Amino acid sequence: MMIDDSLYVPRAKKSLGQNFLRDRNIAAKIVAALDIQRHDRVLEIGPGSGALARYILPRSPAFFAALEKDAHWAKQLSTLAGKHGQGHIHSILTDALTFAWERLRPAFAWKIIGNLPYNVASPLMWDIAHRADGCGYAVFMVQKEVALRVAAHPGTSAYGALSIWIQSFVEPCYLFTVGPHAFTPRPRVDSSVISFSRHGQAFGFSPDHLAWTLRLCFQQRRKQMQGILRTAGYPAGKIMETIKISGRSRPEELTVQDFHALSQALANMRNSENFFSEA
Repeated sequence: MMIDDSLYVPRAKKSLGQNFLRDRNIAAKIVAALDIQRHDRVLEIGPGSGALARYILPRSPAFFAALEKDAHWAKQLSTLAGKHGQGHIHSILTDALTFAWERLRPAFAWKIIGNLPYNVASPLMWDIAHRADGCGYAVFMVQKEVALRVAAHPGTSAYGALSIWIQSFVEPCYLFTVGPHAFTPRPRVDSSVISFSRHGQAFGFSPDHLAWTLRLCFQQRRKQMQGILRTAGYPAGKIMETIKISGRSRPEELTVQDFHALSQALANMRNSENFFSEA
């Protein structure tokens, strides 16, 4: 393991969930996973002290921008680019949770990378998967537990609303695990690096309807689907027959495609003039 002392930074801010990556080998491996080409536009989330940026700059992407919430590190990014003498970083002082991901237009080859703070990783990936249509590929380092949930398969304990939502828009791939020793301060858990590849096809579902359905089902994930739907006032038998799913199944047993069909069936039912009489 190679630790770069030049990456030593002031005390991390707990309010921002900061854990700074100091292992140069891991940093280089993460950037290599993004497979940056000269025509790519790269957006980094939370660059901090520049552990990843140091390896992105020499690859000379067509455009390199970084979203940084900490004003201190946002100011340091241009200095970092000057030291390397290769490329330029467009530093954007903002909270990634409020960034308009629709700004990444599909007409350009966008790639996103980031060592995501544990406390915001799930909502960030939720938004990026759904709203960043212009991003064809992404690489993130997150808490291992979250990475396992994102890549989980039906029928496993890790499978849930986050798995289904993200897999509805992108294909996640678990790449490798990173131990606490690679960071300062050391987190109490392992981290993992995952990638997102955007689907080349449209599934034909409504994101709003899907999000509503996931909330309904996974708030009661231990119940059978027929019980969940009846409690919510839906004709469970009719819906289960329509989408060909067993009423005795539980939410974590349904596939991503099952949830797409279920969300549409429930939406159609809510829009039906006979909904209340049928229920």
